[in-house]
Amino acid sequence: MKKKVVYFFLFTFKKNKFWAFSQMGINNKYMKNAEGLLFHKFMGSGGKTGFSLFPDFSTYALVSVWDSMDSAEKFIKSSELISTYKIKSHEIRVLILDPFHSHGLWSGVNPFKIEKSTANKNSKIAIITRATLNFSKLISFWKSVPDSSKAISRAKGVYYFKGIGEIPFIQQATISLWNSLNDVLEFAYKSKSHSKIVKKTRKENWYKEELFSRFYLIKDFILK
Repeated sequence: MKKKVVYFFLFTFKKNKFWAFSQMGINNKYMKNAEGLLFHKFMGSGGKTGFSLFPDFSTYALVSVWDSMDSAEKFIKSSELISTYKIKSHEIRVLILDPFHSHGLWSGVNPFKIEKSTANKNSKIAIITRATLNFSKLISFWKSVPDSSKAISRAKGVYYFKGIGEIPFIQQATISLWNSLNDVLEFAYKSKSHSKIVKKTRKENWYKEELFSRFYLIKDFILK
């Protein structure tokens, strides 16, 4: 039986940065006939850890959902896109993710929703959030970004986080990696600074659409 799997790619560049930026509008053509592909999004990133109004022209991301690991691996081995990025990029980091909790929508669908998950208590955890902002709330949201960045940077158990997004300022996402689910839950339910931000989000109605998803981190490797 096939099982949905998520492959998250992080492409970094030391040169060819203009080329990388220019690809954001045309990369979708390489995904049209990818066998087993259920969902995908190409994204840029923000400066430093990504929680910034200023773009990071050295880092780009691709989140992709596949009907099986075999389909994803076939894409990596045979796609023109990956072959080109291997030549142009400095590094390609790949996270293989197994979704176990997801609510909300991304472009009208929940791409990470599953019927049943298998518990993996010893696994490291990945979190992906994504939101489309209400235009009238942009100033309020971005004023709160430094507090959000500070809160997660101080969280116990987080060892990587980056702000990413499809459209600057409007469509924002984050990827974060954690040592354990306990660390995630402690941050989500016991962090006063995080709780304050969540309450502000609801009170001020920042988001037109939002999604929150948790994954078991199956594998984290450097493709190039």
